[in-house]
Amino acid sequence: MIEVRLYLALRMKIAQILYKNSRYLLLSIALSVLLTGCSSTSQKTYHAKPHSQHKKILKIAKTQLGKPYRYGGRSPKTGFDCSGLVQYSYKMAGISVPRTTRQLYNAARPIRRQHLKAGDLVFFRIDRGKISHVGLYIGNNKFIHAPSSGKRVNIANMNNRYWRKHFSRGGRL
Repeated sequence: MIEVRLYLALRMKIAQILYKNSRYLLLSIALSVLLTGCSSTSQKTYHAKPHSQHKKILKIAKTQLGKPYRYGGRSPKTGFDCSGLVQYSYKMAGISVPRTTRQLYNAARPIRRQHLKAGDLVFFRIDRGKISHVGLYIGNNKFIHAPSSGKRVNIANMNNRYWRKHFSRGGRL
């Protein structure tokens, strides 16, 4: 009889411990789920695009050669600024990317110059050392971009002294 009471008491104690611990376990799981939601950002993650999409993006950008530069411009009808050309080219290829040079810089995975591939972005520090210019790398140390007021969308050589001096890094979306 004592063995049965001891067995029942031990069983009850184990049940109490398990119940108490399960409450803590459920509480910790609920808190983890809630806190995970708080730590997420609204910033979109961009993943590397297949090579065929890069070719399409570059083809679209090349059709804009000769279009006028326009600050804030993002269409062939009115002209482009540098990030507007990038955004337009990606958009016409069916890909949504950030609008400004700084946003593109933050969204892109850093790529060293020697690892650039056609379709990568190239970033330059021109305006007081800030990232202020972006273009689309087309290969052979050349990139297509909307340069500045009074100029037109063109292809530039990264080995040019000016561009070499201001180059910051490449980026891949």
